[in-house]
Amino acid sequence: MAKILIVDDEAGIRSVLGRVLGKKHETREASGGAEALRICREWSPEVVICDLKMPEVDGLAVLRELGARKDEAVVVVLTAHGSVETAVEAMKLGAFDYLRKPFDVEEVQVVVEKALSVRDLKDEVRALRREAQKRDRLDGIIGKSPAMLRTFSLVEQVAPSRSTVLIVGESGTGKELIARALHAHSARADKRFVAVNCAAISEELLESELFGHEKGAFTGAVSQKLGKFEIAGGGTLFLDEIGEMSPRLQAKLLRVLQEEEIDRVGGKESIPVDVRILASTNRNLREEIKRGKFREDLYYRLNVVTLSFPPLRERKEDIPLLADYFRKKYAEENGKTIGEIPSATMEVLLRYNWPGNVRELENVIERATLLCRNGVISPDCLPEEIGRPEHREGLEVRVGMTTYEVERMLILETLKSCGNNRTRAVELLGISVRTLRNKLAEYRQAGIEIP
Repeated sequence: MAKILIVDDEAGIRSVLGRVLGKKHETREASGGAEALRICREWSPEVVICDLKMPEVDGLAVLRELGARKDEAVVVVLTAHGSVETAVEAMKLGAFDYLRKPFDVEEVQVVVEKALSVRDLKDEVRALRREAQKRDRLDGIIGKSPAMLRTFSLVEQVAPSRSTVLIVGESGTGKELIARALHAHSARADKRFVAVNCAAISEELLESELFGHEKGAFTGAVSQKLGKFEIAGGGTLFLDEIGEMSPRLQAKLLRVLQEEEIDRVGGKESIPVDVRILASTNRNLREEIKRGKFREDLYYRLNVVTLSFPPLRERKEDIPLLADYFRKKYAEENGKTIGEIPSATMEVLLRYNWPGNVRELENVIERATLLCRNGVISPDCLPEEIGRPEHREGLEVRVGMTTYEVERMLILETLKSCGNNRTRAVELLGISVRTLRNKLAEYRQAGIEIP
């Protein structure tokens, strides 16, 4: 049974509505706005049916007060004066719907059921939002090492501000988790968190993705499209792997940070935006500036606060915690009973240097969970390169070799060892797919055989 409050200065109206709705729901009555607000504080009704025209505190005043309190009740207004303008004003103040007197009993029942459906939907959205925020809180990021505790402390200090944050770290460390935690601890937590992978989208598409475009701006632009800056309005925009962004788009992003407005592709007017920018990179942006690949002025705009996320090899104390978390996660997903990871297996995990970081560890534990027998993850369940690191072949680096030759040998040998699996190779190398693609094209032009 839902709780419904009926507010009207006419006793007859209250009586009729009470009899109609009281058959299915719990109802209370108020003869005026002041009494209605007191009952809302004490009783928390789910639906309020409120007359607009009442002495002293009228229906619009009730709506304004409930809105100021952020009361969750769904309000349906009654008007006996056929004033559509007043009803429209009530809708602008947050009323769900309105009914004209004299009203039809069936119409009242239909409107109330719709109002309850809206209330249920709002409850569901709030629950999902709370769950998402809980998932993104710092206690959702696993780690107890000094390096991680320092990271957590810095996140808690920086999150409430409006400042841009640059998150640096190797691929697979979990930079997006930190970005989500910054958002979840900020005043923008109830707004959208929008992530864009700058390395995964071509320059032309990335511009439209970020800034949007007008109809007819280019071939295929059959309608207007909002960009991520507008979609994230009031919230947080996370630019993942920003070091892969082209110089032209860097200049456009710099203008957004300076002016707080965007220009859609093909647009004629600037559009104000209110977005907090978080960015991440696995590159050394200072080195990229020296090479002319990254704008120095943009770097200083982004680098208000730098948050370094340590690689897994520098926080091996966290490996047992992470491995156990992934064991439970994938055992539950696959309907298996998997016991705690034996010490012999954990020793192997601790010896390995994890070039692919947390992402690689997660993949290894997922695989081991699927392959293990009798519910035990033994060392034999681990991939050969993890379980027998002493058998891995090294690279023959000789005095006199250039850094270009060493880099090329490392990239090609890694690609070969991964069976030409480029996704796996970029994880191990700590570079982006775009960088690997460009390097291979460069080697082909030089006549070098690619595996």
